[in-house]
Amino acid sequence: MKIAMGCDHGGIVLKPAIVAELQKRGIEIADKGCFDGESVDYPDYALKVAESVASGECDKGVLMCGTGIGISIAANKVKGIRAAVCHDEFTAQMIAEHNCANIIALGGRIMSPEKAAKLVGIWLDTPFGGGRHKNRIDKISAIEDKYFK
Repeated sequence: MKIAMGCDHGGIVLKPAIVAELQKRGIEIADKGCFDGESVDYPDYALKVAESVASGECDKGVLMCGTGIGISIAANKVKGIRAAVCHDEFTAQMIAEHNCANIIALGGRIMSPEKAAKLVGIWLDTPFGGGRHKNRIDKISAIEDKYFK
């Protein structure tokens, strides 16, 4: 498995713990930046990660900003991306099991690095439930087909 990772200055605090979690699992990481705490624009990193996942270069993605909200909104502008903000164990499970999220978005200003790494682990370990949830994902894809020309 290969995971694209990206963050802005608000999310960079989570990066080392998430990298350690992914490395512990033997997962290859495509680090799309940023690489220090200087102020940057989160849409730039959301786009890099989302394009990597949508193209198939990477299997999944991890995005981090101050709250996870802005960076997920930007990533979801790429066709085929289902980026979901995650803030606790239950949402980590649900974004995988129900929403088939291919990108997890986390907030460096609202959680500890240890919690972020734990949530990434739950997301990775939880399989997509299929069934009625697949029908809903198919409807999301139909919306994309209608509006992404």
